[in-house]
Amino acid sequence: MSAGNADAVLVTGLGATTPLGGDTASTWAAMLAGESGIGPIEEEWAAALPVRIAGRLKVEPTEVLDRVKARRMDRCEQIALIAAREAWADAGRPEVDPERLAVVIGTGTGGALTLLGQDDVLETSGVRKVSPHTVPMLMANGPAAWVSIELGARGGAHTPVSACASGAEAIAQGLDLIRLGRADVVVAGGTEACVCALPMAGFAQAKAHSTRNDEPERASRPFDVDRDGFVIGEGAAVVVLERAGFAAARAARAHAALAGAAVTSDAHHITAAHQDGQVRAMRRALTDAGLSPRDIALVQAHATSTQLGDLTEARSVAEALGTHPVVTATKSMTGHLFGAAGALGAIATILALRDGAVPPTRNLDTQDPDIPLDIVTGEPRRGPLTAGLANAFGFGGHNASLVFTPAP
Repeated sequence: MSAGNADAVLVTGLGATTPLGGDTASTWAAMLAGESGIGPIEEEWAAALPVRIAGRLKVEPTEVLDRVKARRMDRCEQIALIAAREAWADAGRPEVDPERLAVVIGTGTGGALTLLGQDDVLETSGVRKVSPHTVPMLMANGPAAWVSIELGARGGAHTPVSACASGAEAIAQGLDLIRLGRADVVVAGGTEACVCALPMAGFAQAKAHSTRNDEPERASRPFDVDRDGFVIGEGAAVVVLERAGFAAARAARAHAALAGAAVTSDAHHITAAHQDGQVRAMRRALTDAGLSPRDIALVQAHATSTQLGDLTEARSVAEALGTHPVVTATKSMTGHLFGAAGALGAIATILALRDGAVPPTRNLDTQDPDIPLDIVTGEPRRGPLTAGLANAFGFGGHNASLVFTPAP
């Protein structure tokens, strides 16, 4: 689909709150500088864990939201709303028929902090102390619901739950809603906030989490020969998608065009990625965008820093696209934001195309010799980019690939 026609889908708004910054601009500046948002967990609950590091939010949501409203929302809902507000403002607050405005916010775990916290309350203090807001705070569709209420969106509030592919799948679903004529504007993205004992213990037991507790800023090291697992992070990332004709009618500025997307499933293993599913996602996204592998200049890798995961993705990229695109892996700076990871990767891809600057991959000291990709390290790689592809893969065999092109 050409980004120049009236039926193309444009990205007109960006919003994020991450371990690198409380908004998109500060997050992007930190990415280009190769900074780390990963640090030690000082709270007492982490003392007994084998993993005591995480990518915590740079700005606490309670510093941004009304205190009373914030108390009725899980942390993942709070940050989804913050990111959506920024994206909506960045898009110029489009005047759109509420029936033609939809929301799609993905998440991997939903209100995990509320679920675990209120279960503790129930066990220690009894049923009368359980919050009456527990259910709307823990439900996975809560972030999409809160954003739809905030914006008055009546065209649907949707919640893909596909592990670490959730945010990217949400953006792909937003593309479909516009193409099918069901919406003119879609607010789409992902959110996650589950830095707490149970998931961290589970990932540690599965040997998926880095245990570099003494050097947290060096723990997330995609594609490095010494990588030893991901680092859990929290954050939210949201984009505003618009039908190009609608955006043109209101003279909206676009950051980029969402040219194509694809979602596949491995049907292979509950946790182990499969090269075939990833290759099919990338190839289908290219076909959807009407592009060839040679058109892709940049790959935003999923790259979680696990031994098998990084190697599988590198081989998939080489098979689907070749080894010519430059590759970046921003989880080296933010940690793994799970349900928000794909949406933040999409924003990084969009900004790289817009600004002609690819963020470096942090902590890549010695590239794995079995990974024959051109990975950006040290300083940003600068210059014009024809198109970018962002990958997001999740437990369960979920694969999502998004293709972006420069704004028309």
